[in-house]
Amino acid sequence: MKRTLSNPRSVLVVDDDRSMLRSLKRLLRQHGFDTTLFESASALLGHADFGSAFCIVLDINLDGQSGIDLRRQLVDKGIGLPVIYITGNDSSANRTAAAKSGCVAYLTKPFTAKSLIDPIEKMAAAIG
Repeated sequence: MKRTLSNPRSVLVVDDDRSMLRSLKRLLRQHGFDTTLFESASALLGHADFGSAFCIVLDINLDGQSGIDLRRQLVDKGIGLPVIYITGNDSSANRTAAAKSGCVAYLTKPFTAKSLIDPIEKMAAAIG
């Protein structure tokens, strides 16, 4: 079922794996969502238009950097977009840190399309 927003807004996706970025872009597009893709924490931090996004899909392990630390940096800058964490390295420490940082969902790769799309659709519906 495709979701079309009356006021299209973007999902920011951060993952250092290009094939994962492409897959997520295709999946989100199939459900009516625009995406802006980033391959690194620094690329996201350099982004100028957070106002067009309503959430971030964020890999926890970003080429030696922590997605959870990136989330904290964004909050310190006043960017409080909801976050869905994705990870190929599940651990109780990651789950606990993700929950403490205030995430909407925590998904372990490989995850189902539904497990990603459901929380994104709920957030989209909440904004209008």
